[in-house]
Amino acid sequence: MKAKLLTAALGSMFVLNQGCNSSKEVGQDKKPLSLIVVEPGHFHAALVQKSMYADVDSVVHVYATDGPDVQAYLDKIDKYNSRPEEPTSWAEEVYKGDDFLEKMLQEKKGNVVVLAGNNQKKTDIIKKSVDAGLNVLADKPMAIDSEGFELLQEAFSSAEKNNVLLYDIMTERYEITNTLQRELAAIPEIFGEMQKGTPENPAVIKESVHHFFKYISGEPLVRPTWFFDTKQQGEGMVDVTSHLVDLVQWSCFPNEKIDYQKDIALHSAKRIPTQLTPSQFKTVTKSDTYPEFLQKDVKDSLLNVYANGEMTYALKGVNARVAVYWKYQAPEGTGDTHYSIMKGSKANLVVRQGKEQNYKPVLYIETVSKEEDYLKKVEESFKAIEAKFPGIALKKITKGWELIIPEKYDNGHEAHFAQVANKYMEYLKEGKLPDWEVPNMISKYYTTTSALKMAMEK
Repeated sequence: MKAKLLTAALGSMFVLNQGCNSSKEVGQDKKPLSLIVVEPGHFHAALVQKSMYADVDSVVHVYATDGPDVQAYLDKIDKYNSRPEEPTSWAEEVYKGDDFLEKMLQEKKGNVVVLAGNNQKKTDIIKKSVDAGLNVLADKPMAIDSEGFELLQEAFSSAEKNNVLLYDIMTERYEITNTLQRELAAIPEIFGEMQKGTPENPAVIKESVHHFFKYISGEPLVRPTWFFDTKQQGEGMVDVTSHLVDLVQWSCFPNEKIDYQKDIALHSAKRIPTQLTPSQFKTVTKSDTYPEFLQKDVKDSLLNVYANGEMTYALKGVNARVAVYWKYQAPEGTGDTHYSIMKGSKANLVVRQGKEQNYKPVLYIETVSKEEDYLKKVEESFKAIEAKFPGIALKKITKGWELIIPEKYDNGHEAHFAQVANKYMEYLKEGKLPDWEVPNMISKYYTTTSALKMAMEK
């Protein structure tokens, strides 16, 4: 997939400004990338702009319906611009109106569309944006049902035809224990061979627990009421699980293409509701009542949100289980948690984030191998990790080893958005994505949307 490139004198600058009208005066420096933020209904839209980028223009063109969603986004940008340490300098040019999408496509004032909002609209906006020759960086999920998956496939075909890059924001690849788990699984002397497991006893398990009420950038998060409507947000099976399915693919088969028609076999899928009281709903949305579109999910005054999902499936013969659960609020001193295990012939690689770990993710190498010189092999092979990630060390424990990870590698979930954006900009410079990324994105959303379909049919 080739992006539209204009070679600069030094060979390092790139331009993707077709159809891009700058509001700056003629003669002023114009950065090669210019953001178009469309209908920012999720706080992830603002997190993409928590940092500045060398190749991104400071003027951001925003198109949205008028209301609290776009205002919450703009308030976060104002906060980033005015913070005392490392303030950003975004200049937001905002168009508000019901015809926001038509207006954006008509004007095309930038060349990278950023999407993070109502998922019911998202796939259609993606398709129309790439049809118009615009690059798209989209928050997950890019599709929330089987019909959306079909449209997303068309969008990828259109992106290839129009020489633009469509990419989703997979922040969890940048969480250090996930990164190291993948790195260790690629070292045969430590991990051995990936086990196949069974549907009842999978070789790979990834589970995460999230919370509706939380703090973002130091302030209580106010969620839009539509976030609790699975017709608009998507069910748990297709939302956060997109991260977990991505990690299974990315960790077990690094840099390998996955063919969803041949390599994936679904075993089971289950959907479960989380119940919220009226007072909890008001706390997290600031809404006194359930809106009409949520009445279908209200029983005995409790709101039933199908935010929880579990699925088991085989990926190239490796049996995996992924599950996501949503609760109202984490206990004091805790937060969202993650559990992951990859089973190898010599060791299991396990990420735990419970009370024993002070609710911080910790990676363990738990020995399975009976080799007499296994300890020596691990310590010798681990030198490659130490060279790539200076400061990371092994601590011997009863079951094997705990990885000691310096705080500099734990930069937090919010920082991962800038890491994804920077990686995406590298791809824009190169004019292409890695050849495995598009087929694996398609496979990921096939897995999640097919699991939802299976669970709904049950």
